[in-house]
Amino acid sequence: MSARTYKWIGTRPNRPDGADKVTGRARFGADFNMPGQLVGKVLRSPHAHALIKSIDTSAAEKLAGVKAVVTAKDFPEQENITVPAGEMQVNLRDVTRNIMAREKVLYDGHAVAAVAATTEAVAKEALALIKVEYEILPHVIDVEAAMKDGAPILHDHLRTEGVEPKPTKATNIAKRIDFAKGDVAAGFRKAEVVVERKFTTQPVHQGYIEPHAALASASEDGQVQVWSTTQGHFQVRGFCSRLLNIETSQIRVTPSEIGGGFGGKTVVYLEPVAIRLSQKSGKPVKMVMTREEVFRASGPTSAGVVEVKIGATRDGRIVAAECMVALQAGAFPGSPVGPACMCSFACYDIDDIKVVGYDVVSNRPKVAAYRAPGAPISCWGVESAIDELAIELGMDPIELRLKNAAKQGTKTHYGPTFNRIGFVETLEAAKSSPHYQTPVKRGFHRGVAAGFWFNVGADSSAAAHVGEDGTVTVISGNPDIGGSRASLAMMAAEELGVDYEKVRPVIADTSSIGFNFVTGGSRVTFATGLAVVNAVKEVVRELKIRAAKIWEVEPEAVVWENGMAKPASTNVGEFEPLSLSQLAAMAGKTGGPINGHAQLNAQGAGPGFGVHIVDLAVDHDTGIVTIDRYTAVQDVGTAIHPSYVEGQMQGGAVQGIGWALNEEYIYNAKGKLDNPGFLDYRIPVASDLPMIETVIVEVPNPSHPYGVRGVGEVPIVPPMAAVGNAIARATGIRFLDLPMSPPRVSAAIDAARPKMAAE
Repeated sequence: MSARTYKWIGTRPNRPDGADKVTGRARFGADFNMPGQLVGKVLRSPHAHALIKSIDTSAAEKLAGVKAVVTAKDFPEQENITVPAGEMQVNLRDVTRNIMAREKVLYDGHAVAAVAATTEAVAKEALALIKVEYEILPHVIDVEAAMKDGAPILHDHLRTEGVEPKPTKATNIAKRIDFAKGDVAAGFRKAEVVVERKFTTQPVHQGYIEPHAALASASEDGQVQVWSTTQGHFQVRGFCSRLLNIETSQIRVTPSEIGGGFGGKTVVYLEPVAIRLSQKSGKPVKMVMTREEVFRASGPTSAGVVEVKIGATRDGRIVAAECMVALQAGAFPGSPVGPACMCSFACYDIDDIKVVGYDVVSNRPKVAAYRAPGAPISCWGVESAIDELAIELGMDPIELRLKNAAKQGTKTHYGPTFNRIGFVETLEAAKSSPHYQTPVKRGFHRGVAAGFWFNVGADSSAAAHVGEDGTVTVISGNPDIGGSRASLAMMAAEELGVDYEKVRPVIADTSSIGFNFVTGGSRVTFATGLAVVNAVKEVVRELKIRAAKIWEVEPEAVVWENGMAKPASTNVGEFEPLSLSQLAAMAGKTGGPINGHAQLNAQGAGPGFGVHIVDLAVDHDTGIVTIDRYTAVQDVGTAIHPSYVEGQMQGGAVQGIGWALNEEYIYNAKGKLDNPGFLDYRIPVASDLPMIETVIVEVPNPSHPYGVRGVGEVPIVPPMAAVGNAIARATGIRFLDLPMSPPRVSAAIDAARPKMAAE
């Protein structure tokens, strides 16, 4: 636990948004409406790969009730430059082609045209009237197939970055990256045991319940207002400004409540289209994706191929490690292969490491971030190999990890040297947990895996305004997707020494607060929290100045303690303490409103580590996996609001379990998605799972005044490997391909039976 004792931090007060959400008052993306609004709908490609020979919108434009039609010609060409998009990078030239196809369509569901009409029925009729002439091209879906010579090429201009000399031939491999530490060949010469395996994963969707939605209103004076469901309304403003050549000052974006994002709502799909339709029609335009559109046209995370080789001595010391990661980027470059490579061996102190990554395009929707993007994929391979190594060496899987655990002073293969981290403490907490100390039930088997995420900081702005009644409004610019409103208010209350109920957190639109980077990468409680703390410190400085004026002393003679201004010593004078409410009431006489502002580019995000334990049984006839018990252990730095922290840990674990056992995009021979809905795309439901137990470890981050480390990414990293390791122990079969769905498990068991019988 943290060494410091706090009044509010570490407690579990009511969530600020709770009442509105349980009563239905909270407004999500599709809940925003304006008088006279039109309905916007998108025409999408039925082909995985095809040239666009022509688009005829004339019949649609003549249909009664149709007020505007747009195609790619309504969006200006963009520069070939890369900009941040959440935890990943995107190219503007590619973004404009993703929101509206130009020369050709690149995946089933690619937007081709859009209409704005008086009703949804008219809009759908108009889409049917748009005539598109296609020349169908060969397509490629699989990552490895896309990398082969002779594969259908998506982009004639694409050349592999990171290769010298730079290739002259078009390819689907957008980038090659390398990380190295020590001499991996020399390291393997020391190895007495080597495990070498190849693993694969399929694309999975973030599975947010709320579809993408946007309402745009462009006025005659050029001003634009947008309401949308997003993890970053400043990101929406920035993209729309660039894609439509509108100055940022003319665009005001207000975020709605968000019904799940998990990284998938850090990019734009509908917003630029809705703005252009509004500009052309002179009316507000509302657009909401159907569930099918969400699956066919918004970003899942990557499919991946992970080749792992790990060498160790007989006493369990890992002496060398290699990893190759190839990730599917979808139709345009930009998979999370960098983070996948960075996170691969970050849990371990290994002298000799080599990691190579490939970013590969294929005829699928452009991928978007998904909780610790890339890390679960490389972890699936690495942690499965670590488990196999533990079996080969006859070691307890946690003991093997403890023997090789990264700690303060460990230099990572991707560059940084760790400061204070809590991986050892997390492993020890897992080992001593009630779950691990309990014998496994008969018929069940146990799996363990570890995971890592580096966490990020980036740009944040915040303000704190003292009301005349002594309450405080804390204003930030990050949509709340994981409890940030509560955590920011709690830090403000702690810093001011006032009751939590006296602090009101508000998420402002893009015109009401300074720039904030997206809510993603587990950055908000850390980075925006720092901005809030600094803004409140400014308020405290001002409060001390106001008290000094009242007492007619120097500000240095005033201290702030427990929500009150007090004389620094008896030498200052005999003054009664002044409370925040008293100082607020006298603000007009002492200098006017009392406010604080802060802006920063936060550095020092403390990395996070987790260890997951699962007990499960496998039905050897049906291949069905039943999870009996699951525990997530994680170093969270300081748990500002433990209930939210536990929820993050549980949610990530559940999503990882779904990724392990059922979830996958299934494409047919024509490159069309066959399961674009929750009926056929199987995410876990409550009846599939036990209660996810949590163990919170607190090793404070020294770069944050309250020790905060990001929480939300780490929990999705270990589950696939933990489940796979338990299944391997239950069946004697090391599964290499995800998902480990009942048909695949059953088929593997059936195939292994003759061999087992012979042995």
